[in-house]
Amino acid sequence: MAHPVLNTSKPTLLPPPATPQLHHPPPPPPPPKLGRRAATAIAIAAAPALLAVSPTPSARAQEAAATPCIADLPVTARAFLDVSIGGAPAGRITIGLFGDTAPTGAARFLSLATGVGYRRKEFVKVVPGYVQHAGVVSYPAIPALTARLAAEMDAAAARCVSTMNAAGAVSIVVRDPTLPPPKPKLVARGGKLEIQEEQVGVPPNGTEFVIATKDSPELDAAALVVGRVVSGMDVVEKIAAVPAVRDNAGSPYFQVAKLIGDKRAVVAERGFNRPYAKILVTNCGILDEPEQQISN
Repeated sequence: MAHPVLNTSKPTLLPPPATPQLHHPPPPPPPPKLGRRAATAIAIAAAPALLAVSPTPSARAQEAAATPCIADLPVTARAFLDVSIGGAPAGRITIGLFGDTAPTGAARFLSLATGVGYRRKEFVKVVPGYVQHAGVVSYPAIPALTARLAAEMDAAAARCVSTMNAAGAVSIVVRDPTLPPPKPKLVARGGKLEIQEEQVGVPPNGTEFVIATKDSPELDAAALVVGRVVSGMDVVEKIAAVPAVRDNAGSPYFQVAKLIGDKRAVVAERGFNRPYAKILVTNCGILDEPEQQISN
């Protein structure tokens, strides 16, 4: 059996090449050692210069500090909501509306606070950060109205960057960021095929509203601030303290069921954050007060 032959011959040894002699300059002397007092004096002397080059707040932070927050916006009218929890009276929430800042939204809220709009309707969500009223389901969604409400929301966001949905803010839901875009659909009209966009899901009709219990920036993309709670924030806290159904949207089983279109997932999602006790607006309306008293 033949084996591979390894080259085991010894290489010829040659003398190493001569290395040129390099002349290096002598190393510099070490710096003098400073005593503790001298080092401290130098650090104190350099402190003003270090402070002078420290980074300044960003332009966005300065802009946010200069923009008005909900506490600074003028109140032009007041509405009230009498609330019961589990059949027992919980108190009254008084809401100051921003008729100058959000005229369409404030008028919408006032129209629903009178008559039978919000009366005998429930709060349906208790979320960490805000509570949500169901609005009036029987009111149809009017695209022209919701477009005006959305335009006011964008304008308010430009004026009030970081304090839109702070604690006490009252906002109308005008957009649903989770709503999928319309789907194209072929329809036959007059003997011709046309592409029509079909809306998937139910868009907001501009009657649902939320009351923030703390700063809730997640509402900025969905809700238009129309006012603030001027009294009765303790009643809002009572609503927020009602136990609610656990939000299980993060469960992988729920996400898969929703992805494949399981109707049980849709029904379950509607029940997330729903309070176990009935929270009802027993009465609502407008408080007639002089202009000089409602401007604060």
